[in-house]
Amino acid sequence: MSGGSEDAEADGTVATLASGTRFGQFVSVGVVGFGFDIVTSTALEALGVFPELAAFVGIEVAVVVMFLLNDRVTFAEEGLAGVGPTLRRLAKSNLVRAGGIAVQLLVFTALYRGIALPVSVSGIDLWFVASRAGGVGVGMLVNYVAESLLTWRVTADR
Repeated sequence: MSGGSEDAEADGTVATLASGTRFGQFVSVGVVGFGFDIVTSTALEALGVFPELAAFVGIEVAVVVMFLLNDRVTFAEEGLAGVGPTLRRLAKSNLVRAGGIAVQLLVFTALYRGIALPVSVSGIDLWFVASRAGGVGVGMLVNYVAESLLTWRVTADR
């Protein structure tokens, strides 16, 4: 049975995660990451790289870009300064985001392969781009909670 202070702490952490400001920053950083992801993965797919591999490479490029931005903006007051602590957070971020990446790739594959709408403009597969966007949207929610709690250890008091 959990105590009252633990329940209050959990409620406070949920309220902190639901902060419009922090979530807005995370989403804004995500939009930048999505840009890097889509440009990278679409270029690779257009060059003939297997779609799921192109998606994975785009995701990893985005993860690094988003980590750097989140570390400087969204979670700037969390964690220790310096190269060593930052590299540890980057490694942890990659591990933590593995769940979000898996969700993202599953949603992408379900949309891209399951519905498979052949829509191309100037050699760009627009259904590939739309399916990537769907996967990113679902994965972003998973990543926000996981990154907040595990990478930067956001609690009720921060």
